[in-house]
Amino acid sequence: MSMDISSHDEHLPPKKQKFYQILYVQVIFAIVLGILLGHFWPDIGASLKPLGDAFIKLVKMIIAPVIFLTVVTGISGMKHMGTVGRVTGKAMLYFITFSTLALIVGMIVANIIQPGHGLNIDPTTLKSDKVAEYAEKAHDASIVDFLMNILPTTILSPLTSGDILQVLFVAVLFGLSLAAVGEKGQPIVDFLNNLTAPVFHLVGMLMKFAPIGAFGAMAFTIGKYGIESIGNLLLLIMTFYITALLFILVILGAVARYNGFRITDLIRYIKDELWLVLGTSSSEAALPSLMRKMEKAGCEKSVVGLVVPTGYSFNLDGTNIYMTMAALFIAQACNIDLSIQDQVLLLLVAMLSSKGAAGVTGAGFITLAATLSVVPAVPVAGMALILGIDRFMSECRALTNLVGNACATIVVARWDNALDKDKLAAAFAHPPKSHYDEKAVEQHREDPMD
Repeated sequence: MSMDISSHDEHLPPKKQKFYQILYVQVIFAIVLGILLGHFWPDIGASLKPLGDAFIKLVKMIIAPVIFLTVVTGISGMKHMGTVGRVTGKAMLYFITFSTLALIVGMIVANIIQPGHGLNIDPTTLKSDKVAEYAEKAHDASIVDFLMNILPTTILSPLTSGDILQVLFVAVLFGLSLAAVGEKGQPIVDFLNNLTAPVFHLVGMLMKFAPIGAFGAMAFTIGKYGIESIGNLLLLIMTFYITALLFILVILGAVARYNGFRITDLIRYIKDELWLVLGTSSSEAALPSLMRKMEKAGCEKSVVGLVVPTGYSFNLDGTNIYMTMAALFIAQACNIDLSIQDQVLLLLVAMLSSKGAAGVTGAGFITLAATLSVVPAVPVAGMALILGIDRFMSECRALTNLVGNACATIVVARWDNALDKDKLAAAFAHPPKSHYDEKAVEQHREDPMD
């Protein structure tokens, strides 16, 4: 059915979008307006937080159905059930390798540039009231609790709670069950395939509110914390952004080149999602449309459904760079000389804690608290130093995580011979003009809403 619609869409006369109709242009404009409003009228800017929160809630509303439908329809169409375990195994191998690399990169750069050197702060003078809240959450987010939380209370509860790994768990089991019963389950598979069309059209509808959400979120950030609040911590922010950029262009770029594509082409292809993440500081806001775009780029639906949601919990490259860099920044600011053994311990603990607190709101700060609470050499109270600027680094964490997961999806698909290279080349050569899928574009042409 989708093939017929796509072929019909190809025969429609091309319609060139005006620049102000392109989603990422609207989001950029909204971000700039939000910064200006937050800077010149901070009280008004700070009061606009509900706009950003409301948009993220709208997107989270649709995440569970998107993951469930993508995974179930993908797995139910597999001919060999061993494929699920094979794809998951390859994805986890990729995640562990590059998450560890991200931790090491953050540690190396922090040791070379030493952004915290010279602050000479006495850790006993640091206020730790808010930090204590994060430390308490981190204490609760142990590895065992994290693994137990993957198991849902009922088969339907993940669709209402929105926990990504619980949705993935139920979807994989249900997809395997449908594939096992064969023809008896085909009517359900057909129904779910048909249900995919309106669900993804709904995603396109929700994305129209992205500029409003980005405007509210950015106005709040600047109005609440102020551009000047960055102060002498600007070096840490710049170091983090540059490190993340180099990680994407050099390390992920080398992986992409080895697997037959360029990382810059991938970034251009998902530019809508990147601008959306920049405006909202939430990589979850782009999850539904990222999954759709990865399918359009030639990755099999089953691979997309397994790799992307899992990567949102296990492949947090940006968060990992931030963790080791922030920990060393605190040590340097407090004049704590960490030995090689201390730094190796920090690295090992971070490898575990980054998985234990995955998927928790504010995961970057919580995982840092979890790491420091185990490494006694660095005071947890030192997190108060970066609490004020954490919001300015959350955008970079989310952007890096998003690019890392998009890259992982294509690489794992290629490893599993589940990548259509012609579709990938065509998608990268002609990036989509808007955020909508083909069905949404076609309907929009026939019955424009604007």
